[in-house]
Amino acid sequence: MNSLKTFDIAEYLNNKEVIAEYITQVMQDGDMDEFYEAIGNIAKAKGMSQIAEETGLGRESLYKSFRSGAHPKFETVAKVLNALGVKLQATA
Repeated sequence: MNSLKTFDIAEYLNNKEVIAEYITQVMQDGDMDEFYEAIGNIAKAKGMSQIAEETGLGRESLYKSFRSGAHPKFETVAKVLNALGVKLQATA
């Protein structure tokens, strides 16, 4: 009997272009829960331990901050985005 592997988007977030497209699409949808979860997925792809080290935040608290339904502080979001090399841009 074959068992299906659970889909994990973090396995596909392996280059800057894919990450930029992913975060852009999520932001266009306007769902903040999805946005926070996307940041968590990107951090998981890069390595949560590495992100924790770069931000000075605890690894477990990062997992909690970016799980579905969480509402992280903007400061946490900004630190993680910076560590990921993701720059947000506002346009008129």
